[in-house]
Amino acid sequence: MKASASIILVILSGPWPRAGWVDAYDRQGLVEGSASMCFSATANFVGSGVLGAVGVVTLTKVKHRRELLFASLPMLFAVHQFIEGFVWLGLDGYLSPAVTHAMGETFVLYAQGLLPFLMPLSVMLFEQTRARRRTMLPFVVLGTLLTLYMLWGLASYPLQVSVIGNSIVYVNYATNRTWVAVLYVIATCGSLFFSKVKEMVLFGVANLAILLTVMEVKRYACTSLWCAYAAVASVIILAYFWKSRFHRPFKYLEAGVA
Repeated sequence: MKASASIILVILSGPWPRAGWVDAYDRQGLVEGSASMCFSATANFVGSGVLGAVGVVTLTKVKHRRELLFASLPMLFAVHQFIEGFVWLGLDGYLSPAVTHAMGETFVLYAQGLLPFLMPLSVMLFEQTRARRRTMLPFVVLGTLLTLYMLWGLASYPLQVSVIGNSIVYVNYATNRTWVAVLYVIATCGSLFFSKVKEMVLFGVANLAILLTVMEVKRYACTSLWCAYAAVASVIILAYFWKSRFHRPFKYLEAGVA
């Protein structure tokens, strides 16, 4: 699959109910050639390597098991970006459609299926007192329900992956809805804004700003681009763990936590 045949790869596991999306994008003439795709694959792999190094350093600064999930976010983002590198290679014809399909599904599984649950849970576990954790609980519940819905949607409807305007577009009939997007933002960013750790609030502000920018500039590629820039923003997590390494762990036992 080279040249024009590889410019768009549509991956279907069943009848696609919203093919008009791709038709509309095709008429815009936004699809770039394969050279740009190779560059994007390289960017994903290099970026994942840098983020992996950030993730390793962050994990070495963990002082308590309650910090572990939040400290793991840079490493998880690194793996996430590494996976999307293979999606780029598949879209450019270097991998089989089956492998590309699997990589695309894995990427979206984390971005849409797991992150709404993992983000608020990591913040709740990190908080020092029971009162602070109770504040985070509604976001964890929302994230859990949203994750269940996302997993159902990803399992019930086909995933479509294509290249539009030199960006990867992931479309699923159940998950690409405005109300889902609103709840997703609340679940992933809301708990960060209510944290007592100012770097967590800063991370939330950065993610929300990135999301709004992406929605304004390239809404159709929001899943891919927001995850990429959020991964870069996770350097804030390393900065916090590095700066606070002499002041942690929090006194969880004194706060009534075994």
